[in-house]
Amino acid sequence: MTQNQPPGAPRARIPGPSQPPLPYPRPHAGLWWRCLAVGLALWALTATVTYATRETALLPTLILLGSFLAPVAFVLWAYQRHGRDLGVHLILGCFLTGGTLGVVGASMTERHLLHPSWGMYVGAGLIEEAAKLAALVFMLHRHPRVRGPRAGLVLGASVGFGFAALESAGYAFNATVSLQGIDLRALLETEILRGVLTPFGHGLWTAVTGAALLACRRPNGRFRPASPVVAAWAGVALLHALWDSTHGIALWLVARLTARGLDRTLFTQGHLPWSTDEQRHLFTLFSVGGLVLVALAGIAWVRSLARRAPAWRNTP
Repeated sequence: MTQNQPPGAPRARIPGPSQPPLPYPRPHAGLWWRCLAVGLALWALTATVTYATRETALLPTLILLGSFLAPVAFVLWAYQRHGRDLGVHLILGCFLTGGTLGVVGASMTERHLLHPSWGMYVGAGLIEEAAKLAALVFMLHRHPRVRGPRAGLVLGASVGFGFAALESAGYAFNATVSLQGIDLRALLETEILRGVLTPFGHGLWTAVTGAALLACRRPNGRFRPASPVVAAWAGVALLHALWDSTHGIALWLVARLTARGLDRTLFTQGHLPWSTDEQRHLFTLFSVGGLVLVALAGIAWVRSLARRAPAWRNTP
């Protein structure tokens, strides 16, 4: 026989059917290019005010805006397209933490292993690509369920763009400080050049190695140095070395074609002293053409990996 409970007595709550968690709010379409446009306007405004007032306190703002503008735009694009599967915290973690670990690890290794020589660019490519790949492994060791080439493309590119942003900030700082004082023109030229080239460098290369790494990941979440991973690492290291040595290769080609007293030992210097108009035109053609060819090779490699990878459930 059931007895009525006295008034005010606590009543047991019967758990109802579990409700699915609310999905992440989808960002507005075009968020990445709006942020890119606003960031570019802010950078131009900061550059104009800095150039007009010569206020050195604005230099950190100018360097950070110019260095992080293109990489952050990619992270926003990746969140818009793939954030529902991976989550913004993982993408940003790979960008910030992974990029920082990659830069620090590569700098420590290169300082002790590399010396000026013909093989310096190959060594730099192998070391930097290995450092970024190790940073990606560190970021994903607590996420055993994240696997597959599509996830590797996005997260690997996030690490690569974080690396590129920090590296560009370092190059911009070095260009600013000279023996004559603050060289603002060199700073602006460096940021414009590296900002334009950023989408075709570290982000593409680490996307390739990330896709190979996560495609070969074991079901228990462990990584293994399979032959596709080693081949991808060696391939992108070669692209990296060709990208860095483009100016030196252009110098060598000019020397071979013109043979007018050009010192062929200038391979590692990357400039043409006392050159003729013909030599300068050829040098520009070969150096720019080399960068375009390396960029096209990286883009084609990434597109081929993306086409072979199965589509994600909640992504276009």
